[in-house]
Amino acid sequence: MHLINILLVKFHFLFLFISNEPGEKKDSLLSVEPGLMIWTILIFVLLLIILKKYAWGPLMKSLTDREQTIKDSINRAEYLKQEAEKMLEEHKQMLAKTDEESRKIISESRQMAEKMRQDIVNKTHDDAAKILQNAKSEIEREKVAALNQLKDEIANLAIGAASKIIDENLDSEKQKKIIGNFIKQIPQY
Repeated sequence: MHLINILLVKFHFLFLFISNEPGEKKDSLLSVEPGLMIWTILIFVLLLIILKKYAWGPLMKSLTDREQTIKDSINRAEYLKQEAEKMLEEHKQMLAKTDEESRKIISESRQMAEKMRQDIVNKTHDDAAKILQNAKSEIEREKVAALNQLKDEIANLAIGAASKIIDENLDSEKQKKIIGNFIKQIPQY
């Protein structure tokens, strides 16, 4: 940039020399005078040195500082992006772990429910078997009671038959035969 400015100034002076016609004297600001030209160049060079020392140095330092600040901001943003990605990955892992734990809890709950259902079914079967056994026992007791009652009635009938036999005065052989026939008629359970 600095070099371009110097070249532009040189071309400008060159065009001023070309535009002068011989014998014509210009008293304008644009007329070329070698002394003025030397002083202008010296002042320009002096101005460049002063600007370089007092203006461009701080300006370049501020640009360098600004560039460093931007680089630091980019590095910081990159670091924060990596941290965010790391945290996102950790959250994904935590979600996966939580999902796995919830599936495990659901599976265990299902197994526990199935076990409870099976226990209830087994208990119901056991209770039904006990009720059936109790019913069979009750039926058996009732049967025994009915047979005992039947035997009592048979005994009463036998006594009644015996009294009839006594009334007829039968001999003992005839009595045994009548009682045996009577007992054969009673059904066996």
